[in-house]
Order: sequence, then structure tokens, then C-alpha cells
Amino acid sequence: MLKISQVSKTYPNGVHALKSVDLQIDKGLFGLLGPNGAGKSSLMRTIATLQQPDTGSITFDGVDVINEPNELRKRLGYLPQDFGVYPRVSAYNLLDHLAILKGINNKAERKEAVEGLLAHTNLFQYRKRAVSGFSGGMRQRFGIAQALLGDPDLLIVDEPTAGLDPEERNRFHNLLVSLGRDKVIILSTHIVDDVSELCENMAVLGKGEILLQGNPISLTQSLDGKIWRKTVHPYEVEDIADDLQVLSTRLFAGRTVIHVVADTQPEGFESAPASLEDVYFNTLNHSRVNNDS
Repeated sequence: MLKISQVSKTYPNGVHALKSVDLQIDKGLFGLLGPNGAGKSSLMRTIATLQQPDTGSITFDGVDVINEPNELRKRLGYLPQDFGVYPRVSAYNLLDHLAILKGINNKAERKEAVEGLLAHTNLFQYRKRAVSGFSGGMRQRFGIAQALLGDPDLLIVDEPTAGLDPEERNRFHNLLVSLGRDKVIILSTHIVDDVSELCENMAVLGKGEILLQGNPISLTQSLDGKIWRKTVHPYEVEDIADDLQVLSTRLFAGRTVIHVVADTQPEGFESAPASLEDVYFNTLNHSRVNNDS
């Protein structure tokens, strides 16, 4: 279990990235959902021992992460939002090099690990190709392969599906699910569908604070009977927002569909099934209102 208690971080430029974050994360896939700039990457970097928090504590299965970073690194796999690769180095040779850096010094053991991970991520047939020439989805799968070196107990993936096409995204999802049975996996993303489809538990982070946490199904059920939709002209949205709490607007077949939250049915609206996206936007809206008041 990963336990994060009262973790705060302020950067030298004055940005208060994390504000007394409390989380408890068990085995399985955990979704950390939030908009860009919410502090997700700051929290991931702090858990991954790449930066120290100003205050607070982090423990993982009895390991004091802040005071014993090397002990966590032995059990950690990390796929950052952006990672570079050496040009003209094949997938096999690069993963072999990273395995050495990870401490897998036995050549036979390393060969078995590298070939196994390339096969597990469907990259074995491309093992002789340079990673710098991989597509976005193939590079992300290579990133998971390197993160899995040493069979870590804690796996952190930061915005892993941003920019992937639907087929690669589905393939990546299936890979994460196959890994989630016996590891703590933190999926940090701003893509609601990733969390909705993959995670049994989640939290919403906004402006460095945990705004909501729980099971996606239970959180969605809390809005049952309170979500309403209507197809409108774009110029009507602003007027509706004056009277109702608008959660989202989206285009469907060239028309604007608006979602609002209300205890009773607004005139001209029809009931709509609640979704995790509605929960997410409702949580962010409440946070903005509270900060403005």
C-alpha cells in the first residue's frame, strides 16, 4: 500500500504545486485525474523520488520514501509524460542498456528479461528497429517495457495515452489491465475515459489539492437523476449558464449538446445518464466557485 500524508510542494518561482495531499492507494489501477496544471506530474515526480516535498510523508509497504529513496527505487517503475531516447539505438539494445542501469548484471538473466518484456509489449518483432523511429503508441509501449524492468511493485504512468490513436490506446489499456492484478499502478491523466475504463479507485486533483476520491461507479451514481441535456444553438449556451450550472458542451453531428446539473428537471431539458465526466466537471466547477467566494 502507498500512503501519502500531508504532502506539499512550492517551487522557487512561487507556484504552490501541491497542498497537503492525502491519499491511500492499494494494489490495482488507481486513477489520478485532473486538468493540465493541476499538480499531477508534481505529485508523480515526488512519489518517484525525483524531488523532495516541502512537508509531509510518503510510505510504501513500510519504506519511508522520502528518507530512503533508494529502497523505493528498487521497487519502482516509472513512465514519465515525456521521455527521450538515444538516436539510432535499437529497442533491444536500449532496453538491455537500461536493464544494466537497473542492476540486472547477469547476462542470461538480462536477455530473458529484455526479450520477455519486448514480447509482453508486442515489440519483439521490432526489436532491431531504432526506438527514435517508433510511432507514439510503440514508444509508449517501450516506455512501459523499461518501467517494468526488475518487476517493480509500484508502477507510475504519467499521461500515457495522450496523443495515441484509438487502436493504440486500446492496446495500451489492455496491457495496463494485465499488469494491475498484483501491483500498485498509478495512472495520472486528464483523460476521463482512461480512468472510467480502467480504474477501480480514483481521485480528482485540482490546483494541487485532492478535490474528490472514491470508486468511479459510486461517484457516478451520486449524480443519478441530476444530469440533464439539451441540443442548443451555440449562442444559447451563455444565456443558459446564467441560470443553470453547465457541466459541459460538446458537438455531436455538428450540433451542440449541453449538459447541466440540477435537482429538478429544467424546462426544455431531458434526463441524461450520469457519467464520470459529469462527476469530474461538477467537482472542478465546485472548486472554482469555492475559490472565487
